[in-house]
Amino acid sequence: MTRDRNAGTLRRLPAQKRSAERFERLLDACAELLDEVGYAALTTKEVARRARVPIGTLYQFFSDREGLIGALAARNLESFLERVTDRLEREAPEGVPGIVDVTVDEFVTMRRTITGFGVVDFGMAGQDHILEPTLDNNTAVAGRLRQLLTASLTGGQDDAELEIAVRVALECADSVLQLAFRTDPQGDSQLIAECKRVLNSYLKDRLRGRLSGRS
Repeated sequence: MTRDRNAGTLRRLPAQKRSAERFERLLDACAELLDEVGYAALTTKEVARRARVPIGTLYQFFSDREGLIGALAARNLESFLERVTDRLEREAPEGVPGIVDVTVDEFVTMRRTITGFGVVDFGMAGQDHILEPTLDNNTAVAGRLRQLLTASLTGGQDDAELEIAVRVALECADSVLQLAFRTDPQGDSQLIAECKRVLNSYLKDRLRGRLSGRS
């Protein structure tokens, strides 16, 4: 599996259990070091040492540290989508407010609890094509979220109108939540609430008449 250089390069995915365990250990070590030393000081040599994996094994999976970052961002996104999906299925939240609460709350929880997430969530400043070679990170995330939330938001009706609505909502959420975590390392609760308020108002207005039965 090869990706565009701007997105970092993942040389291959693990095919066996032992390889998968090493792959995950490398990502865990990368996340730990990002929290401890930051991206600028991150080296593949130290990641391999921390993961107790030969450096040659690291390079079997990743061509460079950008490949590590890309794989970590992709793992974070998959975990986030799984968490949101699980909450939606368990709780069946009411309309836009319920969906916004679930989505924002799961992001905030991950930011507070997942190692390295504050440095690399689904992307990283200065690396705009980590997830997809042809899409900037937020557009890639918005596309995945739209696929996940279409049934809940519009009863399955997906079109260009929903695409732009989710993209704009994501950009708004990204900016306000970044501000919330700059203000308070645990996320300023008032700003998180304002993020939800903005998203609720925008989505309910933008999708008026198309919402799935409830608002």
